[in-house]
Amino acid sequence: MNQENFTASKGNLDRAVIIGGGIAGLLAAKMLAEFYKEVVIVDKDDFPEQAKNRLGVPQSFQPHRLTPRGRMIMERLFPGLNDELLASGAPSSLNKIAHFSYSFGSISMPIPEKDATFSRALLEWVIRKRVKEMKNVKFLTKHEVIGLKTNFQKTSVTGVLLRDFRESRQQKMITANLILDASGSSSKLVTWLEELGYTTHIPDKLKASLGYSTRHYHVHEQITEKWDVIRVDGNPTNKEFTGVFSIVENNTAEMLLWGVGGQFPPTNPEEFEKSIPQLSDPLIAGIIEGLEPITSPRGYRISELYRHHFEQMKDWPSGLLVIGDALCNFDPIYGLGMTMAAIEVEQLELYLKEQLRNPQPHFEQRVLQGLQDVLEPAWWLMCVYDLQWSGVEYHGQPLEGIDFAQEYLDLLLKQTVSSNDVESFLLYWGVNSLLFSPHILFNDHLASSVLAASSKMDYEKISALLQEKSLSLKEQLKQIPSFSKASFIPFPPEQ
Repeated sequence: MNQENFTASKGNLDRAVIIGGGIAGLLAAKMLAEFYKEVVIVDKDDFPEQAKNRLGVPQSFQPHRLTPRGRMIMERLFPGLNDELLASGAPSSLNKIAHFSYSFGSISMPIPEKDATFSRALLEWVIRKRVKEMKNVKFLTKHEVIGLKTNFQKTSVTGVLLRDFRESRQQKMITANLILDASGSSSKLVTWLEELGYTTHIPDKLKASLGYSTRHYHVHEQITEKWDVIRVDGNPTNKEFTGVFSIVENNTAEMLLWGVGGQFPPTNPEEFEKSIPQLSDPLIAGIIEGLEPITSPRGYRISELYRHHFEQMKDWPSGLLVIGDALCNFDPIYGLGMTMAAIEVEQLELYLKEQLRNPQPHFEQRVLQGLQDVLEPAWWLMCVYDLQWSGVEYHGQPLEGIDFAQEYLDLLLKQTVSSNDVESFLLYWGVNSLLFSPHILFNDHLASSVLAASSKMDYEKISALLQEKSLSLKEQLKQIPSFSKASFIPFPPEQ
């Protein structure tokens, strides 16, 4: 974005164009509408008038969960969002049970918050209704962005070239001060940049070969009043599926099977049903038995996960930014996709406000670096967990401390679950859901306590790893990335 756009009032910021009307695009539109006279959302789909899955979102049938961090940001952007979701039919999680099961034990807890639990379709529909009410936001549906418009020197993006998806197939151009790519994993941004003569970097890649299969069931009141979510984690050593059972609107339960490293769960109904009793905890199988399926299982496959490093490019055109899955995508089993989109929108908002207060050159490059800072812990944690599975490979910039983190976090979780320490378990999940910094878990005091309480076998395993590297525990902990520039909630939480 040109610096002069920030030297006066909001009135000089005429138009922002957002490519993609999914969750990331909608959150961005709400935020950018506070800065620009007009915000235009361009999408290939024709948005439904009800809460229905869209063709342009192939993963929408699969379960979607918001972390506490994601809920906080969305509630700030859309005050009363949770209440509106509840009023739209989403059940409340209040006093319902969340159950987590592992090969070494399980832990259950009632949920004290009145959080709505919902399908992706319902959340997107409710947010989209809110955005449509904003007078300076417009939706341009059934249009595909096919290229970027630049100045003569190709140093600044000044608009987008569109193709109408309807019968006319006409092409048109929209000019803008900012183009924000929020088009997800189908993004063509790398191609567009290279067509303009820019040299892009090879992204980090986690070759996960992961797969989902999800089936929906009709559930009765006894189940909906008791359960919020049941998660049964597979064991990487045994190549087991992970299963997640959760309740959403319309008395519907979503039953998900997840596999990684080429271990794809079945989509055939009979094989799907046979796989559920094979989970390491029989709880889900006991609940599913006798329930009426209302859909066939549907699969979703991802060959690799990527993290683009646009911030490392020698040159970057002004007037162009990217967020969401178009920048970095995540293994959906950890439920971080929507939360990361919200965090990135919040980060962009901070940079826009600062630029208005104190205009500086290279605004876009600074934003791209800031986005990398906030997504780094999510990418690192995902790699820690997924790389435990055979068949998963990483290709990219070095990941510090991964092997130690795998052993240590497994040991920490085992002790927490075995002792039924709900408070420590919630802290563990707070870190893994990006609420708190990982360094809350990777500190010398806690790590020493975990090792001191471990079994002889576990202690010797971590000791051997440290000896192999010729590092003390304190030295190894310093190898864990600092994540000092990422964004977290203060811990302990402020009262």
